[in-house]
Amino acid sequence: MAAGLPARLGTGRAARGLRGRRLAHSGAAARLQQEYDAVVIGAGNAGRGAAYLQRAGLRTAVLEKRHVLGGAAVTEEIVPGFKFSRASYLLSLLRPQIYTELELRRHGLRVLPRDPYSFTPLLEDRSPPRSLLLGHDMAQTQRQIAQFSQKDAQAYPAYEAFMGRLVSAIDPLLDAPPVDTAALGQGSLLQRLRALRALQPLLRAGLALGRQLPRYYEVLTAPISKILDHWFESEPLKATLATDAVIGAMSSPHSPGSGYVLLHHVMGELEGRRGAWGYVAGGMGALSQAIARAAASRGAHIFTEKAVCRVLLGRDGQAQGVVLRDGTEVRSKVVLSNASPQITFLELTPQEQLPEDFARRIRRVDTRSPVTKINVAVDRLPSFLAAPNARDGQPLPHHQCSIHLNCEGTHLLHQAYTEAAGGHPSSRPMIELCIPSALDPGLAPRGCHVVSLFTQYTPYELAGGRPWDEQARNAYADTVFDCIEAYAPGFKASVIGRDILAPPDLERVFGLPGGNIFHGGMSLDQLYFARPAPSYSGYRSPVPGLYLCGSGAHPGGGVMGAAGRNAAWVALGDFKRR
Repeated sequence: MAAGLPARLGTGRAARGLRGRRLAHSGAAARLQQEYDAVVIGAGNAGRGAAYLQRAGLRTAVLEKRHVLGGAAVTEEIVPGFKFSRASYLLSLLRPQIYTELELRRHGLRVLPRDPYSFTPLLEDRSPPRSLLLGHDMAQTQRQIAQFSQKDAQAYPAYEAFMGRLVSAIDPLLDAPPVDTAALGQGSLLQRLRALRALQPLLRAGLALGRQLPRYYEVLTAPISKILDHWFESEPLKATLATDAVIGAMSSPHSPGSGYVLLHHVMGELEGRRGAWGYVAGGMGALSQAIARAAASRGAHIFTEKAVCRVLLGRDGQAQGVVLRDGTEVRSKVVLSNASPQITFLELTPQEQLPEDFARRIRRVDTRSPVTKINVAVDRLPSFLAAPNARDGQPLPHHQCSIHLNCEGTHLLHQAYTEAAGGHPSSRPMIELCIPSALDPGLAPRGCHVVSLFTQYTPYELAGGRPWDEQARNAYADTVFDCIEAYAPGFKASVIGRDILAPPDLERVFGLPGGNIFHGGMSLDQLYFARPAPSYSGYRSPVPGLYLCGSGAHPGGGVMGAAGRNAAWVALGDFKRR
């Protein structure tokens, strides 16, 4: 039973029925063969890269340990009648090439863009309290910002253009392996030539930034608070923008390098609009199902409830397939792993096959996570003091947004971080509240809604060695709900059921190391050349034939698909050369 879920709700026949439909739809009825050309461990985003491998002619199998496809991009019916994007909950970062190449729209993907996209209500001793609503209409957004600062309203378009130029310069780096620095120094002539070619996107990015390069370098390395202080003076605007710089990261707005995390979250594109985010109709699992259909339509075999326990190696040390938990051996010529680097190399790979310094580096990857995800079923829309509901109870524009609570100022975000760094869940946590059913009413029964609460900061390990048991989860969730109640009185009374996923739960259920949604921190020392380890950032591993294709590889986390696509091309190139 989900943590904190009332016993009267249980999981019910509805949930079991949904589970059965997913198994049938995923292609689990196909017979598992003894040998394939390629095996993909884990169906994160429905098996990143599987469709590309199969399209190129490699007989491919995807093996997922859970009953549902998608890794952290899943739709699950935790409360009967309510369909939750249980972990990841928004779409923007998925590479546009993947939309086109896999024909995802033809395979059922439908995205619901949000405009406006950000709503920050304030707690104030005035009636009504103010709020900040940001959207794609620049003039309207400037009028909203002008409530707090005319200067900031005038500066905002220049800030957006500045960040847009940086995104445009860096964007091509996402779609190719990082430069192989080892090959540059000691590889064969052919390897050196390939490495030099791989330098071209990096050089083009530098040239595109031109004389502004020092300013952009500061964005990548400085605390986001320093960057935002340069542009703006109003705290509600700075705190709202800063949420993208700390989301999913155990860091403060004052932490060096937090600027890159913000950049990572504004790199996306939706329906041709840069930086836009939207909901997937049917929940995030519908995206994974569309990718699975794209792969299956080309002949890939996709299985659920097939847990891999070991990578199978030949006498020459090359990957030759996998061994399932039930002892079944599935042979293949290449193995791609969607699992985290920690699971892939420290649990599934025989340790004697790994260089000691590589294994040590993987053990030392920073996987600290501040995130507790809470999924809530409610019987009515939240009504915020700063923007009360209409009489008919229908969703208003701000209900489709990411609603930022406890974000009146960056000092609140820093305070929440400081508490968690000391082992204590934040007493006034940063909350990103989303109501996808405001745009996708089929997710909940008539008149009801699903609410996604992405909250931080919570430590993986509680002070004093206290366990993250049901009492601790519920105590923290109660704190979160008390905070929401202050902004939207009546919220607590509307709750029908809730599903609480603290960092250890995110690790246990979804295989996220430390509960980290990115498979490892997105700090500069863990990106590009160094993700997941120096000399192994190009998807290959110390084990020939074993490739990393999940969020722990370049370019990092988020529902992006780039790592899977890039890894598939690298594996295909090696396969053809062999």
